[in-house]
Amino acid sequence: MNESPGWAPPGSSPSDEPDHGSQQPNEPVDHPVPERPARGSTWAEQQPPAGRWTAPGGGISTPPPPHPAGPANGAGWGAGFRQPLPAPRPGVIPLRPLGVSEILDGAIATMRAHWRTVLGISLAVSVVAQGLITVITGLWFRTTSGTATVDKPDPTLGEALEAVRSALGSSSVTLLVGVLGTIVTTALLTMVTARAVLGRPVTSGEAWGGARPRLLQLCGLLLLIPAITAAVIGVGMAPGMLLAAVGVGSEGAALASLGALAGTGVAIWLWVRFSLAAPALMLEKQGIISALRRSAKLVRGAWWRVFGIQLLSIVLVFLVAAIVEVPTSAVAMAFGGDSAIDYLSGESVSVGWAFLIVVGIGGVISSAVTFPISAGVTALLYMDQRIRREALDIELARAAGYGD
Repeated sequence: MNESPGWAPPGSSPSDEPDHGSQQPNEPVDHPVPERPARGSTWAEQQPPAGRWTAPGGGISTPPPPHPAGPANGAGWGAGFRQPLPAPRPGVIPLRPLGVSEILDGAIATMRAHWRTVLGISLAVSVVAQGLITVITGLWFRTTSGTATVDKPDPTLGEALEAVRSALGSSSVTLLVGVLGTIVTTALLTMVTARAVLGRPVTSGEAWGGARPRLLQLCGLLLLIPAITAAVIGVGMAPGMLLAAVGVGSEGAALASLGALAGTGVAIWLWVRFSLAAPALMLEKQGIISALRRSAKLVRGAWWRVFGIQLLSIVLVFLVAAIVEVPTSAVAMAFGGDSAIDYLSGESVSVGWAFLIVVGIGGVISSAVTFPISAGVTALLYMDQRIRREALDIELARAAGYGD
């Protein structure tokens, strides 16, 4: 039984056929699927109206009729007044437009409500990712060349390139493995969050089954966005670098700095604009380009709000990571002695495996906690934007069993 909710955009058809198999314990009963259209009806006639949400199992729900707007037959305001009903909350968030604190709380509530699945996924991915980083660093990047080269007043081009290669080698590997780990956890935890909104349980196997067909596309998407931002910054720096190449050193460096600053601003704008593409790809089953367009449409008119929430989640993740990694780094330096301290400060030294293993353990714990926060905030922010623009809360409420 396909347990993942259908998140088709307004006007599209359901992605899965209804299945009336066994239900999970304590799971709300799905609504009956409408009768099959008569023979001879066209494909277009079978599509849901614009603004509808494809309910779990493939059924198309419709919003409940509105409540009376006011008193009737001159009965007076007291007789016709009705207190507004609270928003239903079948899962980790109330089904209405969300505040900033509710989005952050919803991400943490998902971890609490489904801690076995969430921590199991994030811990498994973190162990694999940090294990690769530790092994690669220990085999090829355990020795640093220090900062002596860059301290020279007139280093040669070869010396400068060697210093850059040495400085970026380990960090590039760490970044690449971290991005791949983020791709997998984002895919799996987005499916978990989507079920948690409806108050329904999901196992790691079910999350993997729903996310696996989209992993390659999600990988392409999450590698494409950094490539676009890097290209924008590179284009901004290109004029200054050309001037420096032809011998106008100081002016070229100044122009390259200004170009880098302007390019960074454009890159941040694009990053926020495309920040909801991952959940759009996973939950709406969009392609890469369609997911980018979908994200841009949802963010339009709310760029500053999306930027603020994403920035707040980054700060929260950084603080949580620091709380975990600072003590483990102190323990690692106790094992490694002076060489570890020199290694962290950029001196030309070599550290032992004990230091790298302890640092890796801290990275595993940190990633296992921070991965669910970042993935949950992005998924809930996507849902909040759809609630505000497309009344997704009505469709979610019907899917959860409310509004009959």
